[in-house]
Amino acid sequence: MALAIRAALAGASIGLSYFDRVGALDQDQKADGSIVTEADLAVEREVRRVIATARPSDAFIGEETGVAGSSNRRWILDGIDGTLVFVLGDDRWQSLIALEIDGLVEVGVAIVPSQAEVWFAQRGAGAFRQSFDSSGLIGEAKQLRTSGRTSLNGCEAGYLPPLHMVPRGVFAEVAPLLDRTAPSDWSAHAALLVASGDLDAAIQVGGKLWDYAPLGLIVTETAGAFSGADGTTHPVEGAGLFAATNELLDAVRFAIADAHQR
Repeated sequence: MALAIRAALAGASIGLSYFDRVGALDQDQKADGSIVTEADLAVEREVRRVIATARPSDAFIGEETGVAGSSNRRWILDGIDGTLVFVLGDDRWQSLIALEIDGLVEVGVAIVPSQAEVWFAQRGAGAFRQSFDSSGLIGEAKQLRTSGRTSLNGCEAGYLPPLHMVPRGVFAEVAPLLDRTAPSDWSAHAALLVASGDLDAAIQVGGKLWDYAPLGLIVTETAGAFSGADGTTHPVEGAGLFAATNELLDAVRFAIADAHQR
């Protein structure tokens, strides 16, 4: 955990240096249609460098830096998660780190550099949120708790990508939820706000391993729940569902499945 946080802080420094001049960055489009910039690669490389220096025998998989090594210990990285908002100068972008051991995610870190907040969890030890500055972590870590909500209708839910930035059709897989929940804005990734009790649920579409590995652990370590639409908990690709309780997660999944069967 200490190493993951140290790497996250190092990456945050790099990310902020690019964010200060984000308007001048070139933007490329990847094969899947998502946006990538030089900043995505630079942050991921720095995070990987810090970890590899301390754990040279560990394996890695990163959104931009790909696969390296073979080990029962694998680091899962996303240098900039939320490039869509990053390039607009929106402060909700984050960097994600997870450590998977023998196929199980044991450590998850989400750092939100522009908000000077880091969210972290270790399996069996709870999930926390703490502020940081250029010197490192500051203040006390706050343990996170979900809202505890169990009912679907009217629950406050965050949708990712932001609803106002993408066509409604992008959410075709989870569209039944839009009319049964109260779609809410999110000041940080909606899954993190589920972990802190500020939202009841979060629904993300188009996610990958590196998106869900750390966020899933952070939410489940608050007594919340996470899975793909099919109930898989790891690895998940496509739609990812985060909820305050197992009961609410089941309700979200059943609403999606029921609509698709009609």
